[in-house]
Amino acid sequence: MPDPRFFRPAGPFSLAALAEIAGATLLPAANRDRTFTGVAALGEATPGDVAFLDNRRYLKAFADTKAGCCLVEPRYADKAGPGTDVLVTDKPYKGFALIAQAFYPDEAIQGGVHPRATVDPAAKVDPSARIDAGAVVGARAEIGPRCWLGPNAVVGDGVVIEADTVVGACAVLQYCLIGKRVLIHPGVCIGNRGFGFAIDPAGHVRIPQTGRVIVEDDVEIGANTAIDRGMGPDTVIGRGSMIDNLVMIGHNARLGRGCVVVGQAGISGSTKLGNYVVVAAKAGLAGHLTIGDGVRIAAMSGVMRDISPGEAVGGAPAVPLRQFHRQTVALGRLARGRDEERGKANEEE
Repeated sequence: MPDPRFFRPAGPFSLAALAEIAGATLLPAANRDRTFTGVAALGEATPGDVAFLDNRRYLKAFADTKAGCCLVEPRYADKAGPGTDVLVTDKPYKGFALIAQAFYPDEAIQGGVHPRATVDPAAKVDPSARIDAGAVVGARAEIGPRCWLGPNAVVGDGVVIEADTVVGACAVLQYCLIGKRVLIHPGVCIGNRGFGFAIDPAGHVRIPQTGRVIVEDDVEIGANTAIDRGMGPDTVIGRGSMIDNLVMIGHNARLGRGCVVVGQAGISGSTKLGNYVVVAAKAGLAGHLTIGDGVRIAAMSGVMRDISPGEAVGGAPAVPLRQFHRQTVALGRLARGRDEERGKANEEE
C-alpha cells in the first residue's frame, strides 16, 4: 500500500468513473456507484482498492483477492471472487496505469526561484517554473512554463527546456535542447563531451565535440544515466522513449520514437535505433550500427552487426533469439555429457 507520508491519493472514484478512465467495460450486474480510494497489488488489496490481472500465473491470487475492483481480460472476467467487481479490457495493465495516474497525479508545480538558487541575469525563466535550492541556470538558458529544477540541478549556458519538464536533483544539462513533458531523474548527465579522440602513441588527440543532444517530447531518463553530445551530428532521443537508470548513450547515437532502454545497457556512438526498439538490461551495442524498427535485444547481449526490423536477438555476439536458445540448450547437453563421462571414468578407476 502507498505510504501516506509520501503519496496522498485523489478520489474517491466511482466504479463508473474508473471504467471511463481505463476505457474498460462494466458487467451488467456491477454497482456503478461503488467507490474506491486507492490501488494495490492483488495480494495486498482491500475492498476499497483497485488491482489488475494480466498474467495467468496469478489466477489463484485473483480468485482469492480482497480487492473491490480488478481490471482483467474478457477471458478471466468470470473467475473473480464474489466481492470483486471487474473492469473488462484487452489491456488491463494499461488500464491500471491510467487509474493509478488518476489516484496519484503529478504534483502541481508552484512557480518561484528559491533564494539559494543561482540564475544568470541573461537566462529566461518562465514565472510558473520552479527552481529549487542550489540549482544553477546559466546564461541564455531558457526554462519553459511549469518546469521544475530540483535541488542542485545545473542547466548550462544556452540550454533550452520546454514546458512541463522535470529535472531531478543534481542532474547536469549542457549543450542540449529538451522537449516538453520530459522527466529527467536525479544524477542524469546530458550533453557531456563525447568519447572521441584520435589514437596516437605520442598522445591521444581529442576531437572537439561540437554537436548537441536533442531530447524530444515525453521522454523519461532514469537516474545516473549519461547521454553524450555529438561530435558534429546531434545525439537524438526520440519522442516517447523510456530510458532506465544507469544507461550510457554515446555521441551521435539516435533513438527513434518509443524506444525502451533498460538499466546498465550501453549504446555506442553513431548507432541508430529505429522506432520502438527494446534494449534489455546490460546489453551492449557496438558503434555505427543500424537497428531496425521493432527490434528486441535480450539482456546481456552483445550486438555487433546491423539488425533488420522486427528481429529478436540474444547472446554475445547476438544472434536470432531462437538460435541463441538452441545454442544454450546444446551447450548444456554438451556440459552434462562431459560430466557423465568424467563420472564413469572416476567409477572405473
